[in-house]
Amino acid sequence: MKVLVIGSGGREHALVWKLRQSPSVSQIYCAPGNGGIGDVAECVPADVKNVESLLALAHRIQPDLTVVGPELPLQLGVVDEFASRGWHVFGPTKAAAQLESSKSFAKEFMQRHRIPTAHYAICNFQEEVRQALPRFSTPLVVKADGLAAGKGVVICNTKEEAATAAAEMFSGKLVGEAGARVVLEECLQGDELSFLVLSDGKRIAPLVAAQDHKRAGDGDSGPNTGGMGAYSTQTIVDEQMRNWLVQHIARPVVDGMKAEGAEYKGILYCGLMMTARGPMVLEFNCRFGDPETQPILMRLESDIVEALEASIEGRVSDGDFRWSSDASVCVVMASGGYPGTYAAGKKILGIQDADKVEGVKVFHAGTTKLDNTYYTAGGRVLGVTARGADLQTAVERAYEAASKIGFEGAYYRKDIGARALKK
Repeated sequence: MKVLVIGSGGREHALVWKLRQSPSVSQIYCAPGNGGIGDVAECVPADVKNVESLLALAHRIQPDLTVVGPELPLQLGVVDEFASRGWHVFGPTKAAAQLESSKSFAKEFMQRHRIPTAHYAICNFQEEVRQALPRFSTPLVVKADGLAAGKGVVICNTKEEAATAAAEMFSGKLVGEAGARVVLEECLQGDELSFLVLSDGKRIAPLVAAQDHKRAGDGDSGPNTGGMGAYSTQTIVDEQMRNWLVQHIARPVVDGMKAEGAEYKGILYCGLMMTARGPMVLEFNCRFGDPETQPILMRLESDIVEALEASIEGRVSDGDFRWSSDASVCVVMASGGYPGTYAAGKKILGIQDADKVEGVKVFHAGTTKLDNTYYTAGGRVLGVTARGADLQTAVERAYEAASKIGFEGAYYRKDIGARALKK
């Protein structure tokens, strides 16, 4: 089987790594890939922002299975185009992917289907923001309606800050076109949880849960990022809570999308806040998360190809996944300045030494490779991921490995998983 993976980040490296373990896979292509992915797959040039470019690539290589990693190709309808040609492609349609591509669509959908979420207001211009602000207490959250690579969320301590953040989004200064509409939202308190399920449009199979660390600095300080690390353990959610999340969040989404004529196939990522009022949805993603995919797939012991094919062919079942009881953790190494401006092209040393640490796999997120040397090529550069019998062991292994890697300006959080270890 020939497999095409669309994307170039740490999530895609983890997917390629896990796909490579399937006995049914003979060849993997990744478009466009990165320096590390090129070690285990054939990286092929393609513009993920252009569906025609991806179609031309697929016509040339004729993959038996295509896996869409990032959100933008889903928003552009790549799954619709591939499926209309009879190609096996994993992911939701453009209509179903609105759950991620439009925050306002997602909020109104949740309201229609009684899915628990924060109170909100949708604003199309600054005057609507001014009129809505008195309905909120502080702190509050301002979100760009469109895709913003995980950076379209601003937590504001005052209403003046919220008005300013909204104005910057409307102007395009903060997140470009993604901020043409904004959502004001109450700021929920509690522990975040990433809960993913696999769907074939009717049936659902949950994956193991993970917890992401969004803020740039230790202690959840600094600006929001695409994610600075994540961990996954058996104890994040118990069986009772897992069943509740399926029945009260994932199931209503899949049933609701089907009822509204947009059958949902693929991975549904439910970003949750576990509040005193119960679990509340912060956001939906319509694909594997990044960096959650890295620790989740480190725990997957069954064949991922069989699960992806089950979603495409409408035969998802509870038996599609087999998981290790081990814990896993991913520590993201980033370029200095991220999530703001940063310099690329910095030589990376020590990856091979890090990979030799027991239970560790270094996934590349933003790298290039030239003459057998890796260089930085993104804000998030590497995802140092480790597995261990318990979370303490996994954390120690990940940080031991990260300490062996160096590049100019490198930084990473030192507290991934720390709160869970204190409980």
